[in-house]
Amino acid sequence: MAGILKGMNQFSLAVNGYKDHVHLFFELSPNHSLSEIIRVVKANSSKWINTQRFIPGHFNWQEGYGAFSYSRSQRDRVINYILEQDRHHRQVSFREEYLALLKKFEIEYKDQFVFDFFQ
Repeated sequence: MAGILKGMNQFSLAVNGYKDHVHLFFELSPNHSLSEIIRVVKANSSKWINTQRFIPGHFNWQEGYGAFSYSRSQRDRVINYILEQDRHHRQVSFREEYLALLKKFEIEYKDQFVFDFFQ
Protein backbone atom coordinates (compact mmCIF):
# COMPACT_ATOMS: atom_id res chain seq x y z
CA MET A 1 0.00 0.00 0.00
CA ALA A 2 2.89 2.35 0.72
CA GLY A 3 4.15 1.62 -2.82
CA ILE A 4 0.74 2.39 -4.31
CA LEU A 5 0.69 5.70 -2.41
CA LYS A 6 4.21 6.49 -3.63
CA GLY A 7 3.13 5.77 -7.20
CA MET A 8 0.44 8.41 -6.77
CA ASN A 9 2.95 10.95 -5.41
CA GLN A 10 1.62 10.67 -1.85
CA PHE A 11 4.19 10.57 0.96
CA SER A 12 3.50 7.58 3.20
CA LEU A 13 4.21 8.08 6.92
CA ALA A 14 2.88 4.77 8.29
CA VAL A 15 0.92 1.82 6.94
CA ASN A 16 -0.14 -1.04 9.17
CA GLY A 17 -3.21 -2.99 10.01
CA TYR A 18 -4.79 -5.65 12.07
CA LYS A 19 -7.07 -8.59 11.31
CA ASP A 20 -9.95 -6.57 9.89
CA HIS A 21 -8.64 -3.14 8.90
CA VAL A 22 -5.68 -1.07 7.72
CA HIS A 23 -4.47 2.38 8.72
CA LEU A 24 -2.81 4.57 6.09
CA PHE A 25 -1.16 7.75 7.32
CA PHE A 26 0.21 9.94 4.56
CA GLU A 27 0.76 13.52 3.54
CA LEU A 28 -2.03 14.32 1.11
CA SER A 29 -0.62 15.89 -2.04
CA PRO A 30 -3.20 17.89 -4.01
CA ASN A 31 -2.55 16.03 -7.28
CA HIS A 32 -5.35 13.51 -6.45
CA SER A 33 -8.51 13.64 -4.38
CA LEU A 34 -8.70 11.52 -1.25
CA SER A 35 -11.51 9.42 -2.72
CA GLU A 36 -9.41 8.71 -5.84
CA ILE A 37 -6.41 7.69 -3.72
CA ILE A 38 -8.50 5.30 -1.62
CA ARG A 39 -10.15 3.83 -4.73
CA VAL A 40 -6.76 3.12 -6.33
CA VAL A 41 -5.22 1.74 -3.11
CA LYS A 42 -8.17 -0.59 -2.55
CA ALA A 43 -8.30 -1.77 -6.17
CA ASN A 44 -4.57 -2.42 -6.51
CA SER A 45 -4.12 -3.99 -3.07
CA SER A 46 -7.13 -6.28 -3.63
CA LYS A 47 -5.69 -7.37 -6.96
CA TRP A 48 -2.29 -8.05 -5.34
CA ILE A 49 -3.81 -10.02 -2.44
CA ASN A 50 -5.80 -12.15 -4.89
CA THR A 51 -2.83 -12.66 -7.24
CA GLN A 52 -0.66 -13.79 -4.31
CA ARG A 53 -3.52 -16.03 -3.03
CA PHE A 54 -3.02 -14.93 0.56
CA ILE A 55 -6.53 -16.07 1.44
CA PRO A 56 -8.81 -18.80 0.10
CA GLY A 57 -11.47 -17.45 -2.23
CA HIS A 58 -11.75 -13.90 -3.52
CA PHE A 59 -10.72 -10.88 -1.40
CA ASN A 60 -12.19 -7.41 -1.68
CA TRP A 61 -12.40 -4.43 0.64
CA GLN A 62 -15.71 -3.21 2.02
CA GLU A 63 -17.19 -0.10 0.48
CA GLY A 64 -16.36 3.16 2.17
CA TYR A 65 -13.54 4.36 4.37
CA GLY A 66 -12.89 6.64 7.30
CA ALA A 67 -10.56 9.60 6.89
CA PHE A 68 -9.26 11.85 9.65
CA SER A 69 -6.70 14.63 9.48
CA TYR A 70 -4.03 15.37 12.05
CA SER A 71 -1.70 18.31 12.61
CA ARG A 72 2.06 18.00 12.20
CA SER A 73 2.45 18.20 15.99
CA GLN A 74 0.56 14.89 16.30
CA ARG A 75 2.58 13.12 13.61
CA ASP A 76 4.86 10.98 15.83
CA ARG A 77 2.00 9.94 18.10
CA VAL A 78 -0.15 8.81 15.14
CA ILE A 79 2.76 6.95 13.52
CA ASN A 80 3.49 5.10 16.78
CA TYR A 81 -0.19 4.29 17.23
CA ILE A 82 -0.39 2.80 13.72
CA LEU A 83 2.79 0.77 14.16
CA GLU A 84 1.48 -0.66 17.46
CA GLN A 85 -1.80 -2.08 16.11
CA ASP A 86 -1.15 -5.58 17.48
CA ARG A 87 -0.72 -4.31 21.03
CA HIS A 88 -3.50 -1.74 20.79
CA HIS A 89 -6.16 -4.17 19.57
CA ARG A 90 -5.54 -6.61 22.39
CA GLN A 91 -7.36 -4.01 24.51
CA VAL A 92 -9.72 -2.19 22.12
CA SER A 93 -11.66 -3.67 19.20
CA PHE A 94 -11.72 -1.96 15.82
CA ARG A 95 -15.43 -1.27 16.30
CA GLU A 96 -14.81 0.46 19.66
CA GLU A 97 -11.90 2.38 18.16
CA TYR A 98 -13.77 3.54 15.06
CA LEU A 99 -16.92 4.63 16.90
CA ALA A 100 -14.76 6.53 19.42
CA LEU A 101 -13.04 8.36 16.54
CA LEU A 102 -16.40 9.32 15.05
CA LYS A 103 -17.45 10.69 18.43
CA LYS A 104 -14.12 12.48 19.02
CA PHE A 105 -14.30 14.20 15.64
CA GLU A 106 -18.03 14.93 16.13
CA ILE A 107 -19.04 13.02 13.00
CA GLU A 108 -22.72 12.10 12.87
CA TYR A 109 -23.42 8.65 11.48
CA LYS A 110 -26.15 6.07 11.07
CA ASP A 111 -25.45 2.52 12.21
CA GLN A 112 -26.61 1.10 8.86
CA PHE A 113 -23.77 2.93 7.07
CA VAL A 114 -20.95 1.94 9.42
CA PHE A 115 -18.60 -0.89 8.42
CA ASP A 116 -19.32 -4.52 9.07
CA PHE A 117 -17.02 -5.36 11.95
CA PHE A 118 -15.44 -8.80 12.34
CA GLN A 119 -14.48 -9.98 15.80
